[in-house]
Amino acid sequence: MREYALVLCVAAAVTYLLTPIARRLAIRIGAMAEPRDRDVHAIPTPRLGGLAMYAGVCAAFLVAHQLPALSSVFKYSDVKAITIAGGVIVLLGLVDDKWGIDALTKLAGQVVAAGIMVLLGLQLLTLSLPGVGQLSLGPEGVPLTVLLALLTVNAINFIDGLDGLAAGVGAIAALAFFAFSYSLSSGSVTHGVAQERISSPTLIAVVLAGACLGFLPHNFNPARVFMGDSGSMLIGLMLAGAATSLTGQFNYGNLPPSTAFPALLVLLLPFAVLAVPFMDLLLAVVRRTRSGRSPFSPDKAHLHHRLLEIGHSHTRAVLIMYGWTALLAFGGVAVSVSGGPLPALGIFGGIAALVLVASSVPLMRADRGGR
Repeated sequence: MREYALVLCVAAAVTYLLTPIARRLAIRIGAMAEPRDRDVHAIPTPRLGGLAMYAGVCAAFLVAHQLPALSSVFKYSDVKAITIAGGVIVLLGLVDDKWGIDALTKLAGQVVAAGIMVLLGLQLLTLSLPGVGQLSLGPEGVPLTVLLALLTVNAINFIDGLDGLAAGVGAIAALAFFAFSYSLSSGSVTHGVAQERISSPTLIAVVLAGACLGFLPHNFNPARVFMGDSGSMLIGLMLAGAATSLTGQFNYGNLPPSTAFPALLVLLLPFAVLAVPFMDLLLAVVRRTRSGRSPFSPDKAHLHHRLLEIGHSHTRAVLIMYGWTALLAFGGVAVSVSGGPLPALGIFGGIAALVLVASSVPLMRADRGGR
């Protein structure tokens, strides 16, 4: 655990220190986010924060490679695949942040990045199902891996509309992945001592969490710099990579034999962690398709926009989105750790009550004002 904490701090520190440099670079080359009708910022804001995040990720992986325990992860190809594919998608985002590219070109670039990840060995090769056993996916694992990456990348990209939103949601999702993966890989006991097994998804998740946390102080309202597509797409790709690596490496023999419920969490947790971005993505696609527009055409009807419309402040809307994400992500982790749903109901109920109260404050004020 100490080595995980160290690489998280390295990713956070490098990202934090390099973000002002990325900001100055963005100003110098003109990579600025100009205010548009659908935006909430009122002045041009530098982008390219994703460049500093990627530097933090690479620095953390370099440090991990030198550590006694974490160095064992690098005999597998998962971290290498994430690093190279992440570089490709950051480059794609930098081009979009500076010059702007159309949606189909961006989608094609995302497919290329996901394809590189697969070619370097990070893909869904097997899938274990409770009561069925381990299934070999074969060639169909390639399109499934690419599809998972595309969904996750665009889900994070779609919610990147308020200061600090994507970075905070990315950090929460990554920490939930870390907690879940760590709990699974630390389940064996030898001579009465819990044994920690170092794993690729755990390392990927903790490094991503560090990069997001290091960027967040520069990006929280009022933001001095945006991560841009280079950052949001990097978060999505690394989350997809962590989920892919986790699903492929997990052994269902580690689960309690008394119930099949925890086994489903390996399949459901990636979607629970990203439920809020995925729901926003699905609603956006349905909304735009029904109105006869492209699913990738921008609008101002995302969940965070709706929170602003009902009376929440910028900061409160972001915190509510954090709460929703944490409720689903860490609630799922609590269920997995407890071995069943009942012990986690208190956690679910407590967080849900806080989120619902926070969400309803503007509405209650409006009701009182109407009287």
